[in-house]
Amino acid sequence: MANSNIMKLTCAIFVCLVMAVPYADAAITCSTVSTALSPCVSYLTGQGTATNACCNGISSLDSTATTTPERQTACNCLKSLAAQIPTINYNNAASLPSHCGVNIPYKISPSTNCSQVV
Repeated sequence: MANSNIMKLTCAIFVCLVMAVPYADAAITCSTVSTALSPCVSYLTGQGTATNACCNGISSLDSTATTTPERQTACNCLKSLAAQIPTINYNNAASLPSHCGVNIPYKISPSTNCSQVV
């Protein structure tokens, strides 16, 4: 009986470690994303244009998120941060990368499945 419990515990720990590996390499944080895109809030809410500071932020974010785990983290952070802006215009959010000449591999949208971002 004790061996069975040890085996279950070992399997559970192994599963947790395997699931954590993709996120262990992610050097990007939601704080990084928030800081990079804070100059974009007026554009995202339809109250202004995408400034140089905003475009520099999204460009910096794109060049920082170079691995799949980092892109997935950035995607999830963008979705989370966007949801905190009650007056966000999701059309502006979706067009922001192309407006700034940046090609990110996902759409900034509440419907984006970040786990599929590569």
